[in-house]
Amino acid sequence: MARFPVHTLDSAPEASKPSLREVEARFGMIPNLAATMATSPVLIQSFIGIFDKVHGGSFTEQQIQTVLLTDAVTNRCTWAVALHSALGLQAGLAAADVDAMRAGRSPADKQLGALSTLARSLIEKRGRLDEEEIEQFLAAGFYKDLVLEVINIVAASTITNYTGSVTNPPLEAGLQAHAWNG
Repeated sequence: MARFPVHTLDSAPEASKPSLREVEARFGMIPNLAATMATSPVLIQSFIGIFDKVHGGSFTEQQIQTVLLTDAVTNRCTWAVALHSALGLQAGLAAADVDAMRAGRSPADKQLGALSTLARSLIEKRGRLDEEEIEQFLAAGFYKDLVLEVINIVAASTITNYTGSVTNPPLEAGLQAHAWNG
């Protein structure tokens, strides 16, 4: 596989540098996945825009991490599974729920389970949900607009998951405890 560079602020294309600075300001570092995204200014700029929408939407951080971890596992992106396992635990997800998602199952919590199931179905069925799947999501206490907001989170995670699978960035030392081989 062709090796993609893990850029720094010095080595990144000029048009990618503002986005990398934003990532660094938010995370206190530049994650290796974002550093590989910087090879394409269009990709890193798009990622920043959708990232803002995901984290500025209606879902809590636990719910967002539930979708992102479910998507990473479903898309089999090892880097993203490690990151979202760590971020999910940091956001307060139960370790048993994180373990369940890493194994391809839904969390035990009713709402998080419905959210995870919907996200997985969206990916596996390429958006072709049946009425029963939507009804199960609504029965867990969510509203119709949130079905559509989950699509936005899935879109964001598709960017990171596909980038991670194509560029295969090295896993940061701080994420090694959450390494995943699927």
